Amino acid sequence: MIILICRCALITGFVILSACRLFAQTEANIADSLASQRDANGILSEFFSGKNTIAAPVDMTKAGSWSVLPSAAYNPSVGFAVGAISSGGKYFGNPANTTLSVINAGFYISTNRLSTFELKHNAFSSQNKWNLQGTIQIGKTIAMDNGLGTGRRSFGDGELRMNNEQFPNNPNEYPLRYVYIKANERIYRKLADYLYAGAGLSFNFYSGIDDGRKEVPITATHNFRYSVKNGYSPSAYQANGVLVNFQFNNRDQPNRPFRGIYADVILKENETWLGSDRKAVQLKVEFRKYWSLSSTNPEKVFAIWHWSNYLLSGSLPYLELPGTGSDAYGRIGRAFIIGRFKGMSFVYNEAEYRFPITANKLLSGVAFANIESANNQRDIKLFRYWEPGAGVGLRLLFNKYTRSNLCIDYGRGSYGSNGFFLGLNEVF
Repeated sequence: MIILICRCALITGFVILSACRLFAQTEANIADSLASQRDANGILSEFFSGKNTIAAPVDMTKAGSWSVLPSAAYNPSVGFAVGAISSGGKYFGNPANTTLSVINAGFYISTNRLSTFELKHNAFSSQNKWNLQGTIQIGKTIAMDNGLGTGRRSFGDGELRMNNEQFPNNPNEYPLRYVYIKANERIYRKLADYLYAGAGLSFNFYSGIDDGRKEVPITATHNFRYSVKNGYSPSAYQANGVLVNFQFNNRDQPNRPFRGIYADVILKENETWLGSDRKAVQLKVEFRKYWSLSSTNPEKVFAIWHWSNYLLSGSLPYLELPGTGSDAYGRIGRAFIIGRFKGMSFVYNEAEYRFPITANKLLSGVAFANIESANNQRDIKLFRYWEPGAGVGLRLLFNKYTRSNLCIDYGRGSYGSNGFFLGLNEVF
């Protein structure tokens, strides 16, 4: 999801007012039960129906559960945007031995002629014998581009010589507009308890790339310089490949885990016969661990996240380089905009504490801290410099049956970076 500097749901104000009223209420039993929980979906149903009733339990093995919420956004780059977010879930087997299958979607369109659509799913067959994970993302966006590497506010790409003309280093920030289509599908087969192996395909198309700094030569922009150096067209390119996957997953739920481990190792090879401009081999490693700190309030969770992407051979087009926001949900690096730091290889670590605020679990809070490191093609090595970020956030329970929530975070990072970040479901 595109990280927005300031974004809030249209209905959030109404729901928070309702939550404040409910916060004063005391409950004899605050155990984690769906009957005692309140969510935005239920409050909206009551608001439009005019009835103050608790919804009947949903049979997640039959109809499942689905919720939709309108949203709005504004920031100077994107402009005013409107759209909607949605989340659904269903069990395709016995809940005692089958993980909840989830699907999440969202879209927005802005006054600056920017837009995005996202659809993500994580489905489990009966007894978790098969696991299907996939994403589709289509959009037109803008990013502020600072070049490659960590350790300074902005790195240049060094001196460049083209057509017998010498161009100096370019350590500045440039706006970068582009259109993207991304599709990723992976299928896993259960080998043993919680252990899976699988394969997949990944397609990433970038076009209409516009280095928007018109008052300087295009040869000064990072995308143009990198593309020329590495043999790519500066205006369009592709990175399509095959995936081999190994996964360990014993989380209790994919949207908002209270306990468990998720570990994923992916070997990706971009192939020219699939349309890639260049061949490349990448190793992607992800590890998440969740500790529930209370038996009566399992939502009290301490969690850690490691995400890394290493270029083993070949080369990648500029917008495909791993960095801030490069995970499937675009959530890496709260405190920074998407693409703020990137390199041929990239490493990220984060820790977060989650806790309920209201007894009915409608509102929760988080506190988080993260660090990231990236290299460049010159003198910056991976792990040499780390860029920190930290912040706090508010969670609004969106759908209690799927544990979906609306996340509003405020983060601050190095070089004065700060902002509000919104997303559907926990960051990890």
